[in-house]
Amino acid sequence: MKPTIALVGRPNVGKSTLFNRLTRSRDALVADQPGLTRDRHYGHGRVGSKPYLVVDTGGFEPVVDEGILFEMAKQTLQAVDEADAIVFLVDGRTGITPQDKIIANRLRQAKQPVFLAVNKAEGVSHAMATAEFHELALGEPYAISASHGDGVREMVEMVLEFFPDAEEEDKTHHPKFAIIGRPNVGKSTLVNAILGEERVIAFDQAGTTRDSIYIDFEREGRKYTIIDTAGVRRRGKVNETIEKFSVIKTMKAIEDANVAVLVLDAQLDISEQDATIAGFALEAGRALVVAVNKWEDLELQQKDTIKRDILRKLGFLDFAKFHYISALEGRGVGDLFKSIDAAYKAAMSKLPTPKLTRILQVATERQQPPRAGTVRPKLRYAHQGGMNPPIIVIHGNALDRVPESYTRYLEGMFRKAFHLQGTPLRVQYKSSDNPFEVEATGGKPGLMRHKGLK
Repeated sequence: MKPTIALVGRPNVGKSTLFNRLTRSRDALVADQPGLTRDRHYGHGRVGSKPYLVVDTGGFEPVVDEGILFEMAKQTLQAVDEADAIVFLVDGRTGITPQDKIIANRLRQAKQPVFLAVNKAEGVSHAMATAEFHELALGEPYAISASHGDGVREMVEMVLEFFPDAEEEDKTHHPKFAIIGRPNVGKSTLVNAILGEERVIAFDQAGTTRDSIYIDFEREGRKYTIIDTAGVRRRGKVNETIEKFSVIKTMKAIEDANVAVLVLDAQLDISEQDATIAGFALEAGRALVVAVNKWEDLELQQKDTIKRDILRKLGFLDFAKFHYISALEGRGVGDLFKSIDAAYKAAMSKLPTPKLTRILQVATERQQPPRAGTVRPKLRYAHQGGMNPPIIVIHGNALDRVPESYTRYLEGMFRKAFHLQGTPLRVQYKSSDNPFEVEATGGKPGLMRHKGLK
């Protein structure tokens, strides 16, 4: 399970800059203006030797009791409570402020390990940059520069030392699926409907993610594990309607599942939050099934409008199977399992190299990749590079020039040939390092070919 690292500090100390560096993205807005980040941003850490999740919080003003700054402070405190480790960022140029001392007092009460990072320390000796921050009594301060990258990787490695290496792929060989979605869309009702089916045997097992429940059960002789992300239910409280939603818990559940079941509310507009949660599943490479809930009371015209709205806003989930259900009445719930089984099978598929290469050859004969200047990319052979999601690695020449549109064409060919319904598919390219294979003369065949392939 990936640990979660929360970035905490008063406004304008460089949290968003550090977030962007850790995620190697530009997802968080950065400007020389305090209070720019108001909501939490979530991403996958890509700096360091172990995988992790990172949360960028808004500027923490602990002394306010109303207004937007108060709401930002509440968001930050929730992120602190849910994180596995906390990086407290301070400004090495400004020095210690009264707010820093108040935040430090609050963080000393946290159960999670806290790491003090002194930012904007470029051009200054580490001893001089960190000297006064020992006063905060949060352990050894680390001098870093989020904007230049100085000391960032070393600090991250120190944080990650507290956590074990990522566990190997689950070898239980049965579908593990997570029920995900925004609040009040019917996730609790759907979990209850699933566990209330006939021929179901269920028992609770505490998960490694705080407040998530892993429930093993059998349905029609097949084993499943459902991950309930609501975080408030036990078997004795299965009818509670209030559930606490957390993006962190959802992300962790997605990471630990083979299949994600995204629950939408048919009686509400498809929101940005729905698309964001779906995006988490897609980025994690998880197979996906979509359950459009509360379908029972809608008129025919409303149903047509909702389907068009879903197609427009969630078009990037065209690989997933959509089900229109009523969790409250149990309608359509049984059909979900057919799609969960199919998505799991597709995600864990083994793709033989000979068949992959034949499909690649058929695809290129039917439509060659477009030229890039005087060079046409040459696709030679393909093999499987991983599963959950399936990864197809294509070898050849000048493959860095294959356009995105052609990659989507190849994905469609592979998906159709192997019946990969319900799972994302990733195509990766690996160009030859042999200079004799480089197509430098208008796409003519190279001097050498992979053994056994022409």
